[in-house]
Amino acid sequence: MTPSSALKAESPSALETISRNPRIRIRRSGPPAEDAKCVVYWMQRAERAVDNPALDVAIDVANELDLPIVVFFSAISNFPSANLRHYVFLNQGLRDIEADLAERGISFIVRRPPKNSLEALLTELRAAMVIGDENPCREPERWRSVLAHRLKIPYWTVDADVLVPSGLFPKHYFALHIFRPKLYAHFPTYLVKPENPKPVRQWQRPPNFESFDVKEDLTEGWKHLDRTVQPVDYLTGGTHAALKRLKDFVANDLAHYQDRRNHPEKAGTSHLSPYLHFGHIGPLTIALAVDQALKQKVITKEAYDAFIGEVIGWRELAVNFVKYVPAYDSIDCAEPWAQKTLREHARDKRDPVYTLEQLEKAETYDELWNASQMQMVKFGWMHNYMRMYWAKKILEWSQSPAIAFENAVYLNDRYELDGRDPNGYAGIAWAIAGVHDRPWFDRPIFGTIRYMSAASTGKKFNSKLYIRNVMENEPPPLLT
Repeated sequence: MTPSSALKAESPSALETISRNPRIRIRRSGPPAEDAKCVVYWMQRAERAVDNPALDVAIDVANELDLPIVVFFSAISNFPSANLRHYVFLNQGLRDIEADLAERGISFIVRRPPKNSLEALLTELRAAMVIGDENPCREPERWRSVLAHRLKIPYWTVDADVLVPSGLFPKHYFALHIFRPKLYAHFPTYLVKPENPKPVRQWQRPPNFESFDVKEDLTEGWKHLDRTVQPVDYLTGGTHAALKRLKDFVANDLAHYQDRRNHPEKAGTSHLSPYLHFGHIGPLTIALAVDQALKQKVITKEAYDAFIGEVIGWRELAVNFVKYVPAYDSIDCAEPWAQKTLREHARDKRDPVYTLEQLEKAETYDELWNASQMQMVKFGWMHNYMRMYWAKKILEWSQSPAIAFENAVYLNDRYELDGRDPNGYAGIAWAIAGVHDRPWFDRPIFGTIRYMSAASTGKKFNSKLYIRNVMENEPPPLLT
């Protein structure tokens, strides 16, 4: 039986079975294209070739259709708020993707502008279907919606970067203690080692077929790219580096996580957030490693609960927030109680008031805040505990909550390797707009938004050591 005849005879029931996966969203339905030559996986958010549910779905579809699979990455030179720092990290990850796909017998195609059109590639390859990954953020979701209306072949997307499919939760949950039991109830179903299937057929690349060499500089010739934010050298992008980092963290530091995670001067956190943002590693891979450490009694249940609560609980609540709250990146996302209290204190005197330029250059009276800002500027990462304090002081020093939120988003997205991400937006919303929090004691400027002071925050860890390390250009403490 030829591929096209197999497609006609066998695909409807087989594809229907695959499509019932709760991770899958059918954006354009219909039968696969006739006389097709391959299935294409359009990789964007889930930038990895292992433990990737979107890639696995694409392989399953291709195998059912008796067709090869091709993975395509379209390099976008003007991704919103991205700069050289982000693209270098991404570029490093492409090399691992190519190597890991090759081990699974899969071809990887990368194209740059102006020849990076997905639609053109689908026509060129005579694709039967296209499988993509999900991204709840506004602009990437808009791209997917537009594409679904323009394509002539079926288009599915797969929720590949959460442990539990976000579509299983039909609304925004306003607090972690309400969301967590519903999330954790699905762990037995989704905390399962993936099969990482291999394709039955391999695509034969035509002679002189155009694809960018991922060992080269992805950004070469991009005249309008912001190159003022330099790459970092203490972290390397890619799945291989992410897996090494995870192994080191689980073996050496996870057991102490609940005690050290709020100590910015120590190696107490995982540093996995940049890899999660770029999809170089998935939450399932992390959760399985932590689960195995618990079963082997390498860590206590307390350490397990503390870390899983952050990397799965808070992170997937952030995805839920961005998915269902359209104004996730502005002050308009505030809960009604927070909006009310911020309005009531809108005319409170702010002294000092700092401009965005002063904040960006860390020119405030607060040494602790300046250190946190410079940690982000220099190293593309800020300690989790400092992020809360950092955002709250921006609220205190800005002309209005709206300006504070806008400036925090700008700085976060510009400098953080894990910026432009649901986790970052939810963190800023928690600090400035009371999202996923509750009212506290009323005070000037903040109203009943939770307050953090330099005096109390600085006493909870060795803040002088933290400040000294950042100002002396010491990268964040990191096990290697």
